[in-house]
Amino acid sequence: MADNSLQENRLSLARASLREALARYSHLRQGKKNSNNTELEAALQYQLDILTSTSEKLDHNVIRIATFGLVSRGKSAVLNALLGQKILQTGPLNGVTQWPRSVRWSVPLSFLDSDESPQPPLGKGGKGGVQVELIDTPGLDEVGGEVRGEMAKQVTRQADLILFVVAGDITRTEYQALCELQTAQKPVILVFNKIDLYPELDRKAIYQSLQALGNSEELAAAAVTEQTDSENLSDRPNNSSDKSTAKSPPKIAKSLEIVMVAAEPAPVQVRVEWSDGRVTNEWESPPPQIDELKHKILTILNREGRSLLALNALVEARDAEANIARHVLKLRQTEAEDLIWQFAKYKALAVGLNPVAFLDVMGASVADLALIRSLSRLYGLPMTGYEAGKLWQTIFSSAGGVLLGELGSSFLLGFGKSAAAAAPHIGFSTFAGVAVTQASLAAYGTYAVGRAAQVYLEKGCTWGPLGQDTVIQEILATIERNTIIDRLQQEFKIGH
Repeated sequence: MADNSLQENRLSLARASLREALARYSHLRQGKKNSNNTELEAALQYQLDILTSTSEKLDHNVIRIATFGLVSRGKSAVLNALLGQKILQTGPLNGVTQWPRSVRWSVPLSFLDSDESPQPPLGKGGKGGVQVELIDTPGLDEVGGEVRGEMAKQVTRQADLILFVVAGDITRTEYQALCELQTAQKPVILVFNKIDLYPELDRKAIYQSLQALGNSEELAAAAVTEQTDSENLSDRPNNSSDKSTAKSPPKIAKSLEIVMVAAEPAPVQVRVEWSDGRVTNEWESPPPQIDELKHKILTILNREGRSLLALNALVEARDAEANIARHVLKLRQTEAEDLIWQFAKYKALAVGLNPVAFLDVMGASVADLALIRSLSRLYGLPMTGYEAGKLWQTIFSSAGGVLLGELGSSFLLGFGKSAAAAAPHIGFSTFAGVAVTQASLAAYGTYAVGRAAQVYLEKGCTWGPLGQDTVIQEILATIERNTIIDRLQQEFKIGH
């Protein structure tokens, strides 16, 4: 189990990273219009809102668990069973849930693992504790797919843990949706619901086929049945072993947890004997079979919940900040082009007229550094040491081009610009020829430096001592073995 102080340190680093990012873009949130392009302006403000909400989520220690799945798989019923009461609407018709809805989960103390070392309280905010929110979503295959698809992306972005609910053999649509969710860099628990509708043998066969999903693409494809996506698995007869054939049990997928539940078991007929001798048959609903899923979730939250919260917030903020930088570059595109060409013009003029080669090279480097600082101020984006170091190669190439013009012209014409200036009898045409060559190279070099600076300004905001990519790497370097985060490390990709 992760040490409490270690998990708190990870949260503190993540909070500091997001606060620094918010401070960096405070000038964009002062209510001023940054451009007449309303579409770009709206997109920029949307990303700033994401950055703000992510920081608030981290400050309040809110862990969000979202359910996904097709219609009639029992997503709302699973959450009701976890909550211990029927809060979310369920029913026999498809599409009862129309919009995402979140519910606070007060975790029962009886389910906290007493064998584990003491942990901060679940279900309570404040110092050390975390709050848990459960998010119910509409079916992924309902009408209005584009709107619901975008809605699903937003919920996935906000979630720290995902429950993907199926109710039997996985369909092709479900398999594709599961693959997409796993690319969201979030841990996924595959919940096999409605197990009360299957005989023991069928239940085991389906469980084994679900286990095969994460082992390889070939095994996963083999696990997908030919049943149609619109098939309602709750209508499947109990003697359905002919449709669900057992597979040789493969190794359990490293990053895919599978849990079997019966969130809302079908009513069963019971015989009731009354005191007056009457005997009646009545329908009763058995209690939910949800303890295994509840224990799995709470084990994950107790063991690494705050680390998941920190990493997911950093990944979400990193993506938002990269989008902010991209939108800022678009908003300032015209001004930046004018600035780059202005520097190129003055640098070319200075290099061309200056007769001393050494001063040419030094002046070219200084001009390029001044251009980078000017672009950084124009965009309001930081030029971190990490990205500035990468730019030096481009700057050296630019300054080297000036020196190359001097040496190349000396070789071709027999005299360099410096020699031509020192010996007037050589002629003004020789001096002018070398000067034009160097001026052209200097202007092109400045243009190249300006373009490179734009690229690195866009990417460099997530680096630096408290940049999201830097903090993510620091956290991943200290992650304990055999945890969900350890198994998902490759999902937290760092963009260089």
